[in-house]
Order: sequence, then C-alpha cells, then structure tokens
Amino acid sequence: MARKRNPARLVVALSVAAVLAVFLLYTSIAGGGTPSISPSQLSAHTGVVSLAGRVQPGYLGDAYGEGLRFRVRDIKGSSTRTVTVLYTGSVSDQFRAGREVSVKGELRNGVFVAVKDSLVTKCPSKYTAKKTS
Repeated sequence: MARKRNPARLVVALSVAAVLAVFLLYTSIAGGGTPSISPSQLSAHTGVVSLAGRVQPGYLGDAYGEGLRFRVRDIKGSSTRTVTVLYTGSVSDQFRAGREVSVKGELRNGVFVAVKDSLVTKCPSKYTAKKTS
C-alpha cells in the first residue's frame, strides 16, 4: 500500500525555508553594521564606528591609569592625519608600533574613546612577497 503524501507539509516546509533565507539575506545586507573608517574619515562620522589604522611609533602607553593611549594613522594613502585612541581592556601580544589595528568606539573631544575589549590587532601576512632591494 502506497501512502499518499500530504502536499500541505511540503508547502509549510518550503515557506519556512523561504522566510529563513529572506531573514538571513536581510541581516547580512541591511543589518546596520558598524561602519569601518580610517582616521582621515573620522571627522565626518558621528556615533559608534570601527576605526582601522596603523599604530604610530612613540605611543603614549597607560596615562594616569585611565587606559592605553596610542595614535593611529591611515593604513593606505598619503594622509598623515593621526588620531589619539583611548582604550581599556585586554591587549594582544602582537600590539606594537607599525601594526594595523581595528577598534570600535566614538570620537569625543578630539580623542577616539574605544569600547572596552574591542581592540583587534591584525598580524602581517607571512605569505606576502618580500621586498627586494
């Protein structure tokens, strides 16, 4: 005896799959993520952003126990604009001058105040071609 399949089950399953697909697409495209900007673009933005830059030599360190202070500049381009970052939280062993970092926060009175534990240090790729002299 062959059992007849109920088409309503198939319609319900396909409808649920379609709703999930639309939801995933919406959250990935229009999810309202934090914009990632460079120091030269910072003055044009308000609110919380993700700041990406290169740590400058001579960073200031922990000033008065309020957190780590360091300066970053644009990773690419000819802009020499730097911004001071005030950061609290854990710091990777890879953090040092010359490294690319990304940190989430907002600009307050000319200082980028970072969200606690939002610092990400980008390691240079070991697969990039070495410069020849």
